[in-house]
Amino acid sequence: MHVAFFRNLNQGQRSQPTTADLRAVFAEAGAAVAEPYRSNGTVVFAGDDPDAVVDDVLTALAVRTSYHDLVLVRPLAFLEQVVDRHAGPDAHRCELTLFPGTVVIADDVLAHEARRRRCAVVDRGPGWAVVQNDRDRQSNGTPALEAAGARRATSRGVPTLAGLVERFGG
Repeated sequence: MHVAFFRNLNQGQRSQPTTADLRAVFAEAGAAVAEPYRSNGTVVFAGDDPDAVVDDVLTALAVRTSYHDLVLVRPLAFLEQVVDRHAGPDAHRCELTLFPGTVVIADDVLAHEARRRRCAVVDRGPGWAVVQNDRDRQSNGTPALEAAGARRATSRGVPTLAGLVERFGG
């Protein structure tokens, strides 16, 4: 199983894909299973070639709707590891921020941008970082990573990921 994270997609809002749109384009792209999770552009799916599925989904969405943004795919097993490491007492202040895996961000630049945006990077790897926000109900991962050089990024809170893993994980 894989998870597609759509940047700036709010299902069903004006000029945005609906849940039915997402299910249809994933099915047309060859995904054996496609289940949107919440309405924030997070879709759990199964397919032989996840990157090809998402490429086909983006092409179909461009024809059907006005959606033309970034979609990043990660294995559900990766999200299980993130939740295992960060689902502690401060999980409500943590978010996973994803960005294209080829982007390299210097440690000092990332730390500086995170401090400017009232957060800290507590874990990271190629194409991702876990950010802990200074305050509850803040979401500073995307702006911090984008300012540090990730160009485009998208974030989901660790509690959201925990719910996803509980529902779809093994």
